[in-house]
Amino acid sequence: MGNVYSEYLSPSKVKEHYNYTKENLDTTETPSRQVASALIIILCCAIVVENLLVLIAVARNSKFHSAMYLFLGNLAASDLLAGVAFIANTLLSGSVTLGLTPVQWFAREGSAFITLSASVFSLLAIAIERHVAIAKVKLYGSDKSCRMLLLIAASWLISLVLGGLPILGWNCLGHLEACSTVLPLYAKPYVLCVVTIFSVILSAIVALYIRIYCVVRSSQADVAGPQTLALLKTVTIVLGVFIFCWLPAFSILLLDYACPVRACPVLYQAHYFFAFATLNSLLNPVIYTWRSRDLRREVLRPLQCWRRAAGVQGGRDGTPGHRLLPLRSSSSLERGTHMPTSPTYLEGNTMV
Repeated sequence: MGNVYSEYLSPSKVKEHYNYTKENLDTTETPSRQVASALIIILCCAIVVENLLVLIAVARNSKFHSAMYLFLGNLAASDLLAGVAFIANTLLSGSVTLGLTPVQWFAREGSAFITLSASVFSLLAIAIERHVAIAKVKLYGSDKSCRMLLLIAASWLISLVLGGLPILGWNCLGHLEACSTVLPLYAKPYVLCVVTIFSVILSAIVALYIRIYCVVRSSQADVAGPQTLALLKTVTIVLGVFIFCWLPAFSILLLDYACPVRACPVLYQAHYFFAFATLNSLLNPVIYTWRSRDLRREVLRPLQCWRRAAGVQGGRDGTPGHRLLPLRSSSSLERGTHMPTSPTYLEGNTMV
């Protein structure tokens, strides 16, 4: 046990693993790398700001304290933390990497993985809740709060477990031949396990939305034609963006498992694939909230306040179109949870 702890705190272990898995260990900060790091950090800052605005909108207005909006808030929180974790990951990469101890390296990689995993599990939780509500024609009343909290807690718990497995012992310290090329301190079986789990999640989300599609299209679904078309459009966007953003990362991890050490040079560019996957955290709030006119108005409210505080209001203070009017109370979510509200649509022009 003492030997394990000494390896976790050894300042030379990370360099040893990188020397073994990398064909050319060049950590020089070239201009191209600096530009790439700057772009990634800008992307992550946009993720943080975007999801922070969504969280503020959900928290400050009681109209959005229903089950589905809270799920969206949980998704925004996980995406926000993913942006923060990826900023830290980028700042601690390059030449800084070789100065880390294994514990610090596991914390760097694990934190980013936990938050990105939580974002994906949040998507699955939303898909499960929508499927149950639509297929069984149930409402999101207060009696469903337990199910909602369980789904949210489960998504974070599973993410913490998956991200914490390497630091708990499922790593390749002392077994260089079993190390991943993309993540040199992670064991290849762990990488395969992660890819398998996320592939199952992707399949589950696809299956759930196909089921929702079938229910909406059936005669049993009490949904109007325009609403059906809107739902199908949203489902297409959700599935398309999810697959588009995550499939390259899944593919590179599968290749990492299959390739012997130093046999696949493309693995040395894996950080670009993971940066691309982070786009999902940027697009999730757009997909799930921008189609809601009320939520969009509430999200933009802080931006309007900042613009007014900067003195841009001028003569517009007396113009009704530029006043920060309160949201209308026409949504059934605001009037009460016992109204017969579709779990997918809120009052026709507001969609979740």
